[in-house]
Amino acid sequence: MKKSKKWYAYLWIASILYLILGFFNILFAWIGLLCFFIPLIISMVKGNKAYCNKYCGRGQLFDILGNKLKLSMKKDCPSFIRSKWFRYGFLIFFLTMFANMLFTTYLVFAEVKNLSQFVTILWTFKLPWQFAYHGALSGWIAQFAFGFYSIMLTSTILGLITMIFFKPRTWCVYCPMGTMTQLICKVKSK
Repeated sequence: MKKSKKWYAYLWIASILYLILGFFNILFAWIGLLCFFIPLIISMVKGNKAYCNKYCGRGQLFDILGNKLKLSMKKDCPSFIRSKWFRYGFLIFFLTMFANMLFTTYLVFAEVKNLSQFVTILWTFKLPWQFAYHGALSGWIAQFAFGFYSIMLTSTILGLITMIFFKPRTWCVYCPMGTMTQLICKVKSK
């Protein structure tokens, strides 16, 4: 008898929907905050990395693309990617980019800066994204969405690149959320 999959085995669909919806309306980027807060809450309450191991739709997506669709070379990732200095360095870099996004959002909120209607990929390349914003809400709400979608899209691209060249879930090795939840679990276990 075939075992039926649990509901959380399909969360990879939510990852795809998030990227598609944000492409058509940038305000859907706010949904991505769930991927930011839920892992932290689970690790604080449960003291484990259940989110990473069970509920992460992005990890599931990379697993499907890499293993089932065979888009991965399935090589071990370089040891420097697994090193503490790389993981913590990437976390600091990620948090710096997140803080910069929040600061830019604040500047738009304070009307010091105008809304920037672009998505930045790999924190470098600016893509015009005016088509995805329809001007219905305050500028700072849209500014946060543009910034957050940029972070989510960039991290997905990084995950896809490492998925192709290494094992499917190599992103999980240096994922900032995974690193933060691991730190929380270490603190909780003491």
